[in-house]
Amino acid sequence: MSPSRTVSRLFVIALLLAPATLRAQQGAVDAMAGLRAQWSGVASNVLAAAKELTEAEYAYRPVKGVRSFGELVGHVAGTQNMICAAVLGDKVPAEDAVEKGAKTKAALVAALEASNAYCAKAYAIAGAKLSEKVDMFGEKDTKVGALALNAVHTGEHYGNIVTYMRMQGKVPPSSKK
Repeated sequence: MSPSRTVSRLFVIALLLAPATLRAQQGAVDAMAGLRAQWSGVASNVLAAAKELTEAEYAYRPVKGVRSFGELVGHVAGTQNMICAAVLGDKVPAEDAVEKGAKTKAALVAALEASNAYCAKAYAIAGAKLSEKVDMFGEKDTKVGALALNAVHTGEHYGNIVTYMRMQGKVPPSSKK
């Protein structure tokens, strides 16, 4: 086969593959938009619950040995800070920094608002940067994998918050919509 025919065939193959490549790229963009929306929704629900409960209710713990409501809010904020710092390439704070440091409703709500705003920057990352590797709990993961972990973790603890609220006769934010 002549070199010009080989080049022509490669060009035709490239033209045929281009739409598939563009669809795959669009699929990745759509998937990240979906992940961002899921995290944003659950993070908003955690924040709404944190704002709703009173200072006294922040001490509520269903049974001995589990986090109080306030400790749970601090844990979510601290873990978000840790994961999103890794994704953004910033200095990674201790996971329990907020939980150990913030003790009042006002301090915990402010910490949660700050962690949500900080993580929004991480969820704004797009393209090839999402495939870059970060250290997560001593193992390598992609940035998008770390953001998925953050969304799942926040959602997992929103489930705890729902239970805490129901046990106190309150309606959680996601059930009010």
